Amino acid sequence: MKITTAGSLGNVATPLVKKLVAAGHQVTVITSNPEKRSAIETLGAIAAVGSITDASFLTTAFNDADAVYTMMPPSMGPGNMIENIARAGQAYADAIMSAGVKRVVFLSSIGADAVAGTGPIQGVNRVEQIYRQLPGINITVLRSGFFYVNFFRDIPLIKNRNIFGNNYGGEDKLVLTHPEDLAAAIADELQSKGNGFEVKYVVSDISTGNEVASILGKAIGKPDLSWTVVPDQQLTEAMTAGGLPAELAGLITELGQGLRAGIITKDFFDQGASVTGKRKLEQFAEEFKDRYQQV
Repeated sequence: MKITTAGSLGNVATPLVKKLVAAGHQVTVITSNPEKRSAIETLGAIAAVGSITDASFLTTAFNDADAVYTMMPPSMGPGNMIENIARAGQAYADAIMSAGVKRVVFLSSIGADAVAGTGPIQGVNRVEQIYRQLPGINITVLRSGFFYVNFFRDIPLIKNRNIFGNNYGGEDKLVLTHPEDLAAAIADELQSKGNGFEVKYVVSDISTGNEVASILGKAIGKPDLSWTVVPDQQLTEAMTAGGLPAELAGLITELGQGLRAGIITKDFFDQGASVTGKRKLEQFAEEFKDRYQQV
């Protein structure tokens, strides 16, 4: 098969590309960074350098592809982020139609069923709605939980101030996903025919903030590490002080509010809360320990 993937060589895309190349497929990897060309070619793939907001470029990258994988960066631009994500989604859709692609896998997020109250996830909600309108294409939307690897961002604060937490409670349920589990699911879907427009969840584990703090704390030799609830305003101010654009900081704060209100996880639990991934929190704790020791 000829398969085109977005995501450059990120946490999900790298293991995905390796799996597809190992399976014997011809893989084209979209990247906005020309410096990634060599690393992509080293993996045995073809680099396509351009922007996911450029429908003409995407059409060329999608031409003759039997299947394409699309995704959105965590943030797009210093302002109007939701609109920017939606515009990129429309560029993807236009290119899919122009290139005659018949099989698409889109990486979405838990909470993308909700139209508001989910912070940056509202962007992929908009893209899902765009994709629903595409005729004659087998599209699988894979909604991921929160990435385990996002906890790496908390390491400096744990080391310097022994603080670990967010603006939701320690007993709020967290739906978590390992990038390797996600890559495996995407690879499987790209190599399958699909069945119209489908939505599936890819989840590795379900835990609470208190449980995460306990498990990761024990792994790094801090058995007393506990979950700290950070007030909304304090969280927003800390993020902007750390250099995040005010709009993105506000959206991330809203995401936490949506989690504690149950908006983000509602559909997943209503659908039966199926855990399909293999890599559990206890296993990730070893990865966290290794990263913690390196920082």
